[in-house]
Amino acid sequence: MTIEYRMARLFAEDGKCFDVAVDHGFFGEYRFLAGIENMPQVVKTLIDANPDAIQLSVGQAPLLQAIPGKAKPALVLRTDIANLYGTQLPRSLFSRMIHQPLEQALRLDAACVVANLFMLPDQPDVWDQCVQNIMALKPECERYGMPLMIEPLVMQTVSGQGGYSVDGDIEKMIPLVRQAIELGADIIKADPADDTREYYRIVEMAAGKPVLVRGGGKVSDTEILTRTYDLMRQGAKGIVYGRNVIQHAKPAAITRALMAVVHDDATPEQAAQYLS
Repeated sequence: MTIEYRMARLFAEDGKCFDVAVDHGFFGEYRFLAGIENMPQVVKTLIDANPDAIQLSVGQAPLLQAIPGKAKPALVLRTDIANLYGTQLPRSLFSRMIHQPLEQALRLDAACVVANLFMLPDQPDVWDQCVQNIMALKPECERYGMPLMIEPLVMQTVSGQGGYSVDGDIEKMIPLVRQAIELGADIIKADPADDTREYYRIVEMAAGKPVLVRGGGKVSDTEILTRTYDLMRQGAKGIVYGRNVIQHAKPAAITRALMAVVHDDATPEQAAQYLS
């Protein structure tokens, strides 16, 4: 079965996609739950705002898929769980795949599955687990025609605080993006580099596979709209934003504003009109 059938559900006719990530509760961090305490209401709000896709875990995906009717976002299913986002890290870090990920994805009628490829300082075991996860997942994705989104994430320690934050060093990011492609990614979900003007290099390294921009932490409306506009102009095919949507005072409005940037080439100033 070809993946193009499901890719056609995930990406709009213009070949672009806005996937709203609402899988943060999967990682067991209290601070990640801000804005998503009432998941049925969150999913309803997002459906009404009509992004291209919503990214959920196996436990929350039925909230989307049980909604009747044809006009609703596609499901992107998170297939792995990690314990490395806390400010106080546990003794042993892991990134584990859910059991029978493709069977669960098919039962939930997912249009895509997503998995992490972590690169952490002095934690080769976590990277190895991610590689093993992806190598097991890829043949199953091929067998059932399921697009595989890989999230290459370079992290750095937070000085004096504990835990990790995103490392935007382009020279660290590019090899991990390329490794994700070599492992069989159909879609890349990648952070912006510290110098956002260099994002075209990540797009180039993806060898023709669509690149979606990872949103990261909450920032101002002006910053997220401007950054999105700039990265789309460098060849990104869309965005995967979570906290910048679900923690926004007007989640539906910011979704519509970002959809205008992604699909209508709206400038940040034009998109901001949806927020007034």
